[in-house]
Amino acid sequence: MTKPSEADLAKIKRRPIWIILDNVMDTYNIGSIFRLADAVAAQEVLLCGGSETPPASRIHKAAVGTEEWVQWQYMETAVLAIAKLKNQNSKIKIIAVEQDERAIPYNSPLHPSLNLREGTPIAIVVGHETEGVSKEVLDMADVIVEIPMYGVNRSMNVVVATGIVLYRILG
Repeated sequence: MTKPSEADLAKIKRRPIWIILDNVMDTYNIGSIFRLADAVAAQEVLLCGGSETPPASRIHKAAVGTEEWVQWQYMETAVLAIAKLKNQNSKIKIIAVEQDERAIPYNSPLHPSLNLREGTPIAIVVGHETEGVSKEVLDMADVIVEIPMYGVNRSMNVVVATGIVLYRILG
């Protein structure tokens, strides 16, 4: 993929979407999140905790260069990232993707936080590939959504789950 020009980048209408990685460790997952962020024209990717940051060859390989133009920053914790976003915009909705007793189905039509049609700013939080989203972050979320698992495996790849939830929200 060739790097877009500054003029091409200026034409992109960024959506009010932030993607927060709460200790996502696999660099291929991180790179793929950059591709997803580019695909949905997200505002920014927030890499938190133990998540590696660009430049990194494995991130670059999976991101196919998108990490060079998708805005991102590193924050010490996802809790700090959420606090910063809430401080900047009190209307932002924090949506954690995790299996939790408080979770609702990702495709639930009943929750207003799952509708971007009115331009509601959202932050999607995904967590560590084994441990998931931290309890502190789940407690800060406006809503926790989960994707049903019908087979033996009890979890889904973090990038796939993020994509499913983002595209559901975007309608």
